[in-house]
Order: sequence, then structure tokens, then C-alpha cells
Amino acid sequence: MFSEIDHTFMLQALALAERGMYLTTPNPRVGCVIVRDGDVLGAGFTQPAGGNHAEIQALEDAAARGHGVAGATAYVTLEPCSHFGRTPPCADALVKAGIVRVIAAMEDPNPKVSGRGLQRLREAGIEVRCGLLEREARELNIGFVARMARGTPWVRLKIAASLDGTTALENGVSQWITGEAARADGHRWRARACAILTGIGTVREDDPQLTVRAIDTPRQPQRVLIDSRLDVSPRARMLATGDGPAPLVFCASDSGEAATRAEILRQQGVEVIPVANARGKVDLQAMLKALGQRGINELHVESGFKLNGSLLREGCVDELLIYLAPTLLGPGRAMFDLPQLETLDKRMQLTLHDIHQTGEDIRILARLAPASSLSSTTKL
Repeated sequence: MFSEIDHTFMLQALALAERGMYLTTPNPRVGCVIVRDGDVLGAGFTQPAGGNHAEIQALEDAAARGHGVAGATAYVTLEPCSHFGRTPPCADALVKAGIVRVIAAMEDPNPKVSGRGLQRLREAGIEVRCGLLEREARELNIGFVARMARGTPWVRLKIAASLDGTTALENGVSQWITGEAARADGHRWRARACAILTGIGTVREDDPQLTVRAIDTPRQPQRVLIDSRLDVSPRARMLATGDGPAPLVFCASDSGEAATRAEILRQQGVEVIPVANARGKVDLQAMLKALGQRGINELHVESGFKLNGSLLREGCVDELLIYLAPTLLGPGRAMFDLPQLETLDKRMQLTLHDIHQTGEDIRILARLAPASSLSSTTKL
């Protein structure tokens, strides 16, 4: 179906897409390689929102090298767009440039595209094939796929714990259970996320900054707080508005007794968003929809066991990112606040996606269940 050469150049396109890991939000991470007679004429990856898409970068790269691309093949990790957004359609640019063959890793899940880009290329007489290394391309943009498919971000819940599952001592001390390498790795996951979320309990106890610091990053993720009663101090470090987008605080109400506190936060640049459920708490599913509407693809959660448990119980978590340190702490705070089960058939089933040693610690990436809405049939 696809040749060895096709695989080689698509792998190059995927490697380019990874270079946009921290850059492209809310757009997907896409790479493109333009090839003729086995020679790379141009290559590129998607730039920050409003900048060039991967195909345009590759075309401009070819032009800068003095190469014409007529008669060439474009390997692209996502279907070229067919609509006007912040930039013109990439499908039209490929047609105009004289590309004769396009191989895409996957269809674009964006309903504004969703096969239309490939169809436009075919109508222009270009040979089109899709599905080469689709799984790898989908993993690279798992948050974008989730947001397009269901309107909510891909939610990754990060936890650091001892081997016996303790995340903090009974007195709240938790710094540091894992080692420096694991903490730096955790910042890489923060950096790739569009937003970092925590709860009011964590802010009270740890006053986290919720920023990326252990690695270099071109942008800071959005900071998000769940605080039903708006008890957060305006001086909390995560509410500092100097780095990245303005923080978001989701509450149950911004009126009545909470009106004054909400106004103080808004005056310092914090966006306060009331979304209450029937119990007078923050409606977690409504919060995720609101984040999806703001273009959040991947949501990275670092919170306490109570909020961890609530997110799990309400079906808000897609995967767990767990760092286990080779140490035993005994009684202390658990990873999750979950109800006691009477039978094993009610347990939450996980699928181990990746296990990796990071320094002295073990990193486990486990997913709760395959989301059928995120799967698709390969189109040829």
C-alpha cells in the first residue's frame, strides 16, 4: 500500500510536527515534507496560531532553497485544510504549486475540513492517499482530535507518589517525593498542554505557580483554578497575570456573597466563570466544555486527592500520568478520593499506554478507556 520510501518521509514529517509540540495551540501539530525523485525540496511545521501552516512553511522553504516543486509529492501528517481561517487554504496552495501527489497521515477531525481538503486535491487531479502512520499522527494531536470530536479537551491527570501510593504525608508535606528528573519531565508535559488546572485545596496548601520552569518553552499554558466559593487569595501565585494568558477561575457563583471577591479578581485581570451543578459545586463537565470553546486541546491537571477523585468519578479524565518514587511513606494522603467498592466488577479499568524510567522514578501513562469517538477508519 505504502512504500518504504513513503514511510521514511512520513517519519520525517512526524519529526517536524513534534517540533511544534509547544507552539501550535490551539491548532494541531503538523509537519510537511515535499519530495521529488527521492530528494527533499522543502520541509516545515505549523507555526504559532496566525502563522503559516506546515504546508506553506514547506513551500516557502523550497522556494528559499531555489527549488520548484512542480511534479513533487507532499507528505503531510494531517489533511491539508480547505477553509479560510486565520490563513488561506493549504489545499489550494499545494494545487497552485504543482504538487502531483499528496500522502496524508490522517484526515482532519475538524468538521470544517473532514475530508474536504483531500477531495479538493483529488478534484484538481492530484493523487491522494491517506492513512500512513495514522496512529502516530493521532497520538501527536490527541488533544486536538478530542476537542474536534466531542468539544472538550483531552484531560491528563498528573500525580507523583511513593510506591505505596502516598502523595503526601498526613501533615501535607509532599516536596519532594520524586526526583529532579521526574520533576523536569513533568514540566515537559505541562509545556505541551494548553492549560494547567488545579483546585483551591492545592492553592491553599502549596500556593503553586502553575508555570513551566524546568525546561525552555516559547509560551506559558493557561492557568485554571476550580474554586466553588471563590475563596482564593488575590495574592495567590497562580493568579499572577505577568506570564501567559489571564488565569481562569471556575466557581459556582459570582453573585451574592461571592460578588465582591469576584470583582476583586476581575479587576486584577482574572477571568471568573460561574458554572454550578445541582450541589452548588463547579459543574466539571460544563467547565470542560467551556475550556473546549476556548481552544484548549490538552488539559494538564495537578490537584489534590479530592479533586482527582471528583474528576474520575464524573468521567472527566482520559489518562493518568503517574510518577512513582522507589520509596515507602506509609499512611498519608492517597492519589484519589474514591468510594469504597463492594465488588471488583465496579472497578475502573485502565490500559497501560507507556511505562518509562525517569531518573530513579517510574513514569506510568495509563488510559481509562479507549474513546470510540476519537477513533476513525483509515481512508484511502
